[in-house]
Amino acid sequence: MNNELNQDRNIGDLDVGDFVVGLDAGGTRTRAVLASARDGRPRGEGTAGPGNALTVPVPQLTDHLAEAVAQAVPERLRGRVVAVAGGFAGASRTAADEPGRLRAHSALSAALRRLGIPAASVEICSDIEAAFASAPGHPTDGLALVAGTGAVAARITGRVCTATAGGDGWLLGDDGSGFWIGRAAVRAALRMADGRGGPTALAVSVGRALGLPGDALPYDAEGAAPEWSRAQREAYRMHLLPAVMAQPPVHLASLAPLVAEAARDDKDTVAEAILEEAADQLALTVSALEPRPGERVVATGGLLGPDGPLTAPLTARLHLLGLTLDWVADGSQGAVALARLSI
Repeated sequence: MNNELNQDRNIGDLDVGDFVVGLDAGGTRTRAVLASARDGRPRGEGTAGPGNALTVPVPQLTDHLAEAVAQAVPERLRGRVVAVAGGFAGASRTAADEPGRLRAHSALSAALRRLGIPAASVEICSDIEAAFASAPGHPTDGLALVAGTGAVAARITGRVCTATAGGDGWLLGDDGSGFWIGRAAVRAALRMADGRGGPTALAVSVGRALGLPGDALPYDAEGAAPEWSRAQREAYRMHLLPAVMAQPPVHLASLAPLVAEAARDDKDTVAEAILEEAADQLALTVSALEPRPGERVVATGGLLGPDGPLTAPLTARLHLLGLTLDWVADGSQGAVALARLSI
């Protein structure tokens, strides 16, 4: 997006009227968009670190929100922001005292006070509600699917999430997500090393991504699989396990692109099987909401974009259910729409 206000402080016609801010706060980044309260036209944007309301500590979440909003809203316009709406991973509107919602509201309110933004309306919703509202026409009813770091599907009724499937976090769920795929890549590498799994190019790419020394990698630079001893396998495992454990679990999501690359460039059957299983899991998650043929499925997340590795296989699976994907980049435009509705 061309951040007009951030780049030029002298554009007079953009200085007219009130403004709203929409936030998309996900597991990987937080994005803020400043827009006209009158027509919703974007005027500025900002990005910062992760915004999951349950996993990011409130002080850090406050900092990320303040950073993103400060980039999006020039100081001279902050007093004219009348409404803010945020779609947060880890938050919902199921109850007034829902923990994620309370944490998100506390952090966002503190960030706005820090920046001197006196918005009369501050609304918190889930990231999936914001993503659904980002679809063309800002729909009110249908199905939504998020497949990025995490994975969750929801039924939206009157712009509010009324049922969910998946989205239980890295420890208990998020099947088919970026985290799930990244973890599967490491598991495949470990199984190859201990003899339970077959050869896979993922061993080299995962090892390199995790900083393993060259002499600990069982494959050569071309991904060939020479004969190697049990001692070499044990050395690989000895280096790989500590490298994984040294990072927060969510870091495994960063390995997901390696699976897509191995499947595409190396025609690696192990990587291909991981992606197929991920698509199966996402289709199962959508199916759990008992979709009706022809219903709208608004999808977001890096795994399902125009170049997403799961777009084609999931589209084929949903086609069998009479469903089609309607992809949006993120939930920031939906959050803008929800902010405008609150005025």
